[in-house]
Amino acid sequence: MKAAIARTIAAILTSPGLSAGRRRLHAVRRVARLAPAIVHYFHDPADPYSYLTAQLLPRLTERYRIELTPHLVPPPDEGAAPDPARLAAWSGRDAAMLARAHGLEFPADAAADPELARHVSAVLTRAIAREEFVPFAIAAGRDFWAVEGVQRLRVAALPAASAADAAAAVLHGARLRRKLGHYLGATFYFEGEWYWGVDRLHYLEARLAALGLDRAAGQSMLAPVRDVTLAAPRDLARGHVLHLFLSFRSPYSYVAVPRAAALARHYGAELRLRFVLPMVMRGLKVPRAKRIYIVLDAKREAERLGLRFGEIVDPVGKGVELGLAVLHAAIAAGQGQNFAQSFLQGVFADGIDAASDPGLRRMAARAGVSAGLVRAALADDGWRAVAEANREEMLAGGLWGVPCLRVDDGPMVWGQDRLWAIEETLRGLAPAVAPGLPRRGLGGRRQA
Repeated sequence: MKAAIARTIAAILTSPGLSAGRRRLHAVRRVARLAPAIVHYFHDPADPYSYLTAQLLPRLTERYRIELTPHLVPPPDEGAAPDPARLAAWSGRDAAMLARAHGLEFPADAAADPELARHVSAVLTRAIAREEFVPFAIAAGRDFWAVEGVQRLRVAALPAASAADAAAAVLHGARLRRKLGHYLGATFYFEGEWYWGVDRLHYLEARLAALGLDRAAGQSMLAPVRDVTLAAPRDLARGHVLHLFLSFRSPYSYVAVPRAAALARHYGAELRLRFVLPMVMRGLKVPRAKRIYIVLDAKREAERLGLRFGEIVDPVGKGVELGLAVLHAAIAAGQGQNFAQSFLQGVFADGIDAASDPGLRRMAARAGVSAGLVRAALADDGWRAVAEANREEMLAGGLWGVPCLRVDDGPMVWGQDRLWAIEETLRGLAPAVAPGLPRRGLGGRRQA
């Protein structure tokens, strides 16, 4: 009964009909009031992604018939970002990579100065009051993230509001962001839906275009989606290993596994699945707003990729443990990829209760995993040590959440929306072994 209720609630939350109806209602209300299309933008001066996003704001407001309303917000709290030091280090590296991909700017090795960030908030508070937010956000961001000290001194000299006014503006932005249902900077809110940064701007652009608000209809988007192309010749990475760190409670892992598998097959690399326990089973909290946004965002990503999504039965706890026990054994038997895809599809698309014996066996059977292997797997706790070793390796690589990936012993990247970066790495590799020679996984066993 509990699983059926959870499945029904998730199906309603992710229903395309509900989403379409909500959009129509917002549009009808706006037109009836003769109101402009207001896009709220939430900016965190100490967030690298906010600076990247700010660089696109002039083109966004020029191209689309919208009224941009900016708000200042603080960094996410500990519940939404439980490892702030690793987050800061990763965000800087990722922002530099993302900037190169989209023709934006972000200096390598940039680091945020909290005291200077407070001054930038005061500068932008004054700019918002004067309706000058966009140019000041770009100029202040450029100098704030600069490596050279002279540029940072230039930020300190910018005219600013009082510290009290800036604090009030940030508090107002934080309260509005929380009320509307988000937790990050570099985010857009438009008529009931959220869009994070450069990565999700294409969804907002598509929605604005569908409403007839695009002044350059038919032209390329400002921030087109980046994804796997498989356009290069096959087998460029023979003998190399693509590591995928995943969790059985992560909807983004569901979206990542089939594309990572396709990458590995196309480029001749070995896909090695590195499972970890979900964050909440590692003692890390996930706030409600974050859980809801992740589900809704994963839904639209799945739709874009042609994957079913929405009939969800959360496997947290017993379901995850049973699934990882079977996955550990399936990997050793060369069936890991099939079982991982079957399990993730089961809990995020088919509404299967992984904590039930019939549910687990159904997911195993359709992956080709025998009932005998399942019985043996459930009697073996060896998966726990492997999950912990994978977690420690993930942390050592500078990340704490999944999915994350790396090629061989190279740097980690985080997120299913960074598979394009992994593909670039694979394209640049020379084969490590001659064609036809076997590749061996951990313990001499081939990994699936």
